[in-house]
Amino acid sequence: MSRLPIRRARFTAATDRTGAAVPVPDELSALIAHVVQAVALEHTVTVNAMPEELTTTAAAQLLGLSRPTLMRKVNAGEIPSHKVGSHTRLRTVDVLKERQARRQRQLAAFNELRSLEDDD
Repeated sequence: MSRLPIRRARFTAATDRTGAAVPVPDELSALIAHVVQAVALEHTVTVNAMPEELTTTAAAQLLGLSRPTLMRKVNAGEIPSHKVGSHTRLRTVDVLKERQARRQRQLAAFNELRSLEDDD
C-alpha cells in the first residue's frame, strides 16, 4: 500500500494468452486505487451495478427522500427527469449528482453550525 500513489495510480491487467500487460483506463485505475486504500484501512467495500435509469421510487430511496418530496423537486425542475409513457424516470447519473450535492450542503451546514458553537 505504501508504494501506491495517492493520485494518478495506473494499473495494468495481464492477458490470459501472452501475459502481456494491458493498461487499464484512468477511471478504472482510480477506482482500483480507491478500493485498495479502503481495504488497507480495513473498510468495507461494496460494489453495486445500477441501471442507466431509475424509477421515482428507486431514486427517492437512493436520495433518502420520500417519493412525494422527490416529485416536488422534479416538478420544480431541481432534478432532471423524463417521461416513459406516463411514468417519470430519472437518469442514475443525475440522481447520484443530486445525492452528492445534498451531502455537500449537509456538510456545509454542519460545519457552519460547528463554527457557531466554536465562537461561543
